[in-house]
Parts: sequence; structure tokens; C-alpha cells
Amino acid sequence: MSRSSFTMRPCAFRNVQAVEARSSHVFPRHAHNGYGIGLIVDGAHRSWSGRGMVEAGPGSIITCNPGEVHDGMPIGDSRAWRMLYLAPEFVGAIVADIREGATASFEFTHPVVVSQGHARAFELAYEMTTGRFADAERSQERLILLLAGMLHKKPPSPPSASALARAKARIDEDPAAPVTLAALAREADLSRFQVVRGFAKLTGLTPHAYIVQRRLDAARAMIADGGTLAEAATTCGFSDQSHFNRMFVQRYGVTPGAYAEAMR
Repeated sequence: MSRSSFTMRPCAFRNVQAVEARSSHVFPRHAHNGYGIGLIVDGAHRSWSGRGMVEAGPGSIITCNPGEVHDGMPIGDSRAWRMLYLAPEFVGAIVADIREGATASFEFTHPVVVSQGHARAFELAYEMTTGRFADAERSQERLILLLAGMLHKKPPSPPSASALARAKARIDEDPAAPVTLAALAREADLSRFQVVRGFAKLTGLTPHAYIVQRRLDAARAMIADGGTLAEAATTCGFSDQSHFNRMFVQRYGVTPGAYAEAMR
């Protein structure tokens, strides 16, 4: 018999829970208080709910709504999956933002979605939301984009270039200054979703990724001018040396120390 493994992972938000599992367990009919969205990563899964009997294989997105009764069983020996459970008020705030205040009501209409784009959006959201290096700003961006993709609605008109330029200018003026997605949205008089979506079109990066890039640009310039690694990390807005090293290696493939040595 296959052994079961269930792991709860720490999350960037208190009202988001993350579960990773590999199991042959057959779940009886039950319900969750919040929204559930997940990804089958191995094996296959069958479940019943008020939306019908469905089957899901590797790469399939699976969903459930608050209070929705459903069950679950493997097709074959076992299956492996990752799930995010989101509090209704958390989802409501994001949906209201995406719809620019029109309504916060939301329901997943399909219990299974087979789409590489949705699967990738989930993987990015899960990565940014869970684990040792979970980050609330990066997580917020990715969860907004994930849920926006699940709405199955025509996206709102793109924001004006001048509005996005105001948000970008706030970052460019002082990349090291702490700034949240909500603050950028207020600066541009846009919703958080409009800022995330518009920024990606304007710069190729999400707001948080753009902030990190500008900070790294400043840090590289400092190091090239002879500044110490500690000074570069602190002055350019990184939380600590470890964070600075991790972001530097992630983008350039070498450590800040190796870069400093090459600049001598």
C-alpha cells in the first residue's frame, strides 16, 4: 500500500494555507470554509461535487468553492498535488480590485481546468506564497494574476501610460525606499491588478521584480565604485546580506563577492 504524506507549508499570509500531498487516501464527502485551488503534479484524481464528477491528471488545476461538498480518490495507486486554501474575505478583496469595485462575489465555475497557462500561474503563485522565502508583495502580485486568469471575464481596459509612469517614477526616484503594491496603486490612481498587469506590459516585470532589479542596478554600481557588499545591501534596500546574495545570484548567476572581485 502506498504511504501517504501531507505537509502544511508556511505562507506569506495568515489567511492562506498551503498543503502538499502524495496519497492513495480516499476522502469522504466534506467541505472547506474557503476557496481551494491546486495543481495535480503526479498521478490522477477523481472527485464528485455539486458541479459534477470530474477527473484530473498531471498539470490539471483543481478548484473548490467555500462550503462546496466534494470527495476525492486516486485513479490508480496514488496521486500528488499542491493546494492553496484562501479565506473568502481575502479572495473577495482581490476580486473587487480586479473588477474595480463592481462586485466581490466570486465562484470557481470549473472544478478542473486543463491549461498550461493556468498551471504556470499557479506554480508561480505557490512558489511566491509558500516556504522559507515567501514574500507577501510577490505573493500578492501572483495571486492577483492567478485569480484574474480564473475569472473568465474580458479584462478591463489597459491603464493609461501616464498613470503607470507615475508608479514607475516613484520607484525610480528612490529604489531603496520601501513601497507596497497598494501604495503604487494609490500613486497611479489604479487598482492593484491594473498596476501589476500594466507594469508587466510596460517593463516586462511585475512591480516587485522591477523594484528588485532597480535595487540590484544600484548595488552593482556601488560595488563597481568600491563599496563593500554590506554597504550595498543595506543602502540599496535589501533586508539583509542573505537576501541580497540570493537575489543577485538568481539574476546574474554569480555572487556579489565574485562580481566585486571581477570589478577590481
